[in-house]
Amino acid sequence: MGNGYVVPAIVAVTLVTVGIGFYGLRLARTTSDFLVASRAVSPTWNAAAIGGEYLSAASFLGVAGLILKYGVDVLWYPVGFAAGYLALLLFVAAPLRRSGAFTLPDFCEVRLGSRRLRTLATVFVIFIGWLYLVPQLQGAGLTLATLTGSPYPVGALLVAVVVTANVALGGMRAITFVQAFQYWLKLTALAVPAIFLALQWQADARPAVTPPDGPAFRTATTVVVEHRATLTLPDGDVREVRPGDRLDFAAGDPVPEVSGAAIAATDWLLPDTAGDDDRSLFATYSLILATFLGTMGLPHVLVRFYTNPDGAAARRTTLVVLALVGVFYLLPTIYGVLGRIYTPQLLVTGQTDAVVVLLPGAALGDGVTGRLLAALVAAGAFAAFLSTSSGLLTSVAGVISTDVLGRGSVRGFRLATVIAGAVPAVLALNVSGLDVSQVVGLAFAVAASSFCPLLVLGIWWRGLTDLGAAAGVLVGGGAAIGAVLLTVLGPPLSGWPATLTTQPAAWTVPLAFTVMVVVSMASRRRLPRDVGTTMLRLHTPESLRL
Repeated sequence: MGNGYVVPAIVAVTLVTVGIGFYGLRLARTTSDFLVASRAVSPTWNAAAIGGEYLSAASFLGVAGLILKYGVDVLWYPVGFAAGYLALLLFVAAPLRRSGAFTLPDFCEVRLGSRRLRTLATVFVIFIGWLYLVPQLQGAGLTLATLTGSPYPVGALLVAVVVTANVALGGMRAITFVQAFQYWLKLTALAVPAIFLALQWQADARPAVTPPDGPAFRTATTVVVEHRATLTLPDGDVREVRPGDRLDFAAGDPVPEVSGAAIAATDWLLPDTAGDDDRSLFATYSLILATFLGTMGLPHVLVRFYTNPDGAAARRTTLVVLALVGVFYLLPTIYGVLGRIYTPQLLVTGQTDAVVVLLPGAALGDGVTGRLLAALVAAGAFAAFLSTSSGLLTSVAGVISTDVLGRGSVRGFRLATVIAGAVPAVLALNVSGLDVSQVVGLAFAVAASSFCPLLVLGIWWRGLTDLGAAAGVLVGGGAAIGAVLLTVLGPPLSGWPATLTTQPAAWTVPLAFTVMVVVSMASRRRLPRDVGTTMLRLHTPESLRL
């Protein structure tokens, strides 16, 4: 990019993150401080912290890239992510907090009284957490390399070291302050440039966002192709291009249609990759189901609800999160739409996910204003990696501390944090070519197919048994893992097999629910003796308790 403000902006974000973490260290003394911030986090602070950890770089960068490429047809994508908190509000938030659990495995033992189920839940929490952490570190390495030209390992190791240090020293209490700050930083990093971009658009006489024949180049542009692809040129000629090919376009030339290329990191999420209408519709609903229910099963999201003082505070937290996340998702939409005017060349190069970072410079020029706003956006993107990684590492470290190391102490938590951070860091350094979006999607699919049914049935159906819960988690979660791993590592598939494995939630989630119900009904004798007391605790408001 050649922007001298980018590195100072990223350094400033990193230093502020470390500084806030050290401030939180002064307030963290007990094990409860490290695991659940002594259950004393207010709904407003907690909501901002949840927004900070939930809105990862996939939200900060990827949503705008999708809209740049496919237009308003993909607006359901951020809607699905935001709506996941509605499911949390309706079904999980308050009862989960009233359970008194510290972690998801804790809830399993409290509700069903099974140590084996607790162990199984521990394995899935660690698996999902590490699976989600690897693409965060990988994305940090790739983003810093793109913005500054640094080697790939620098960004990955920087995020890993900063996040591990913050979590190990201050635990949940320190991370709460860090993530709340990073939510507002990310919101500011998108909102301020968006104002300047909108004013520039008006000054440019508001050119059409989507001309009749599709996006067009505003100025003469030379594009360097980064992926092998097939281009359909304006005159109908079809041309094969390879990485390194240079294409010259005149002002007003339509952007050519592109096929056969890895155009965006999020291509796999789009329903039209399925082909015919039936498969396209299935893939669409499957993805919506994964985003809607996957949020409910993500351990790093659920762990934040343990930090509220009571169930009513957990509900208020969820309402505020809905508002904060909803406001945030308006901004990437603006970037995607304006990107069709100022950066249509990204549709050819395949870097559509970079529209947020590149748009300020493209629209406002190479002057000081454009550079400063680009640096602000870059800082927000880096904050996205830091905040999401912090939440994931906290949830994994808490489970390792209590269920693997078995210490349940401050020292044990710090040791668990180092272990939890080291493994994904090593993996990220060795998988720089992995498809980030497929790994993130795997985490959502596994969460939707394992912990979502476990929580919904465990909270609302007294007939759930430990054997039924374990069978559902193994079958549903295992099927989701197998389906997406087949997509990532297996041979190329086509037709319905490709659709069912690339977007598995539509069949793995119902499978998990069905197995849990059927096996529980067949093992009624294994119902916990105190199930009535436990259900009463989950659903009785604190104001009615003696």
